[in-house]
Amino acid sequence: MTSIAIRNARIFDGETWHQDSALLLSEGRVAAIVAESDVPAGAEVVDIGGGILVPGFVDLQVNGGGGVMLNDAPTVEGLRTICAAHARFGTTALLPTLITDRPETTAAVIAAGRQALADHVPGLLGLHLEGPHLSLARKGAHDPALIRPMEEEDLALLLSCRDSFPAMMITVAPENVTEAQVSRLAEAGFVVSLGHTDADFDTVQRYAKAGARTVTHLFNAMSPLGHREPGMVGAALHTGVLHAGLIADGIHVHPAAMAIALRSKQGPGRIFVVTDAMSPIGTDLARFTLNGREILRRDGRLTLADGTLAGADIDMLASVRFLHGSLGLPIEDVLRMVSAYPAEAAGVAPRKGRLFPGTDADFVALTDDLQMKSTWIGGACIYSA
Repeated sequence: MTSIAIRNARIFDGETWHQDSALLLSEGRVAAIVAESDVPAGAEVVDIGGGILVPGFVDLQVNGGGGVMLNDAPTVEGLRTICAAHARFGTTALLPTLITDRPETTAAVIAAGRQALADHVPGLLGLHLEGPHLSLARKGAHDPALIRPMEEEDLALLLSCRDSFPAMMITVAPENVTEAQVSRLAEAGFVVSLGHTDADFDTVQRYAKAGARTVTHLFNAMSPLGHREPGMVGAALHTGVLHAGLIADGIHVHPAAMAIALRSKQGPGRIFVVTDAMSPIGTDLARFTLNGREILRRDGRLTLADGTLAGADIDMLASVRFLHGSLGLPIEDVLRMVSAYPAEAAGVAPRKGRLFPGTDADFVALTDDLQMKSTWIGGACIYSA
């Protein structure tokens, strides 16, 4: 099969930069990175026109986009619209996220996700179920009337669908989910994330031992770090097996708190970027609804009428610019936070997050000043600015 050579850009493979090189693609995967002089004869050469090539962004928490909320459109077309909206900003793999809802909506999303994968919707990696098994005390914008304990039938539905998706994440709170349930989910291959919880440090430690592996939107909707009670935040930073998602908009978390967390995080777990994006991404919508409640969009914030933050109004590329430009992080570190690290947290690092031989040919072409040029998924250009 004829290979494709992407040339005329600096290439970041997830670890190092390559100058005067070409990215070789074959059958939707990365074949190699070679010197431009070594591009094989017969390859289809694509001149990217300068700038940089970087691994595609991986977003594990995406509530909506393109004017669609997953809760309101638990369909194949809803998933397609959300994935396409985020591809415009460099996201090549994502977990559309269902916010706390009714059991029938959860079942509909799972069915739609299965069909969307069968239809090869570009960018769809799996699903993230954020709730309904959360803490009322830390509900955030989740509808309290829909929050409830996990029952056996809930667990049975989840366990029946895990093999249908490359990645499945579920956010739960110890207040409404037992350690035994977490263990069963983890053993089945779910990425179990702790969030929307008032759990103390010791409780989080127990749930990590039971199989929890990530923390949902660090600092937000969780017990804070205190000098006598480290809380959920302290446990997330101290516990090596836990990865932690971070909303990098400067609104959900103060930049100084971000910097402190990044310096403090114990490995091998990493802090990775999530957008927690809602339906307005890629649109000029000024308001939308969630579970029948109006969400207002003002000055980069999404809030309920009482001012409670309700998701985020940021995309992955804007997150990259914020972390690099405003927080001053090295661009290589930022690129790993939006690609390699979330891929590791989701358990898909062998395929996603880096441009190594054998990985999926998912990448983003950017200008040198981090403006969008094009997004490629599986070796095909699906968006060009």
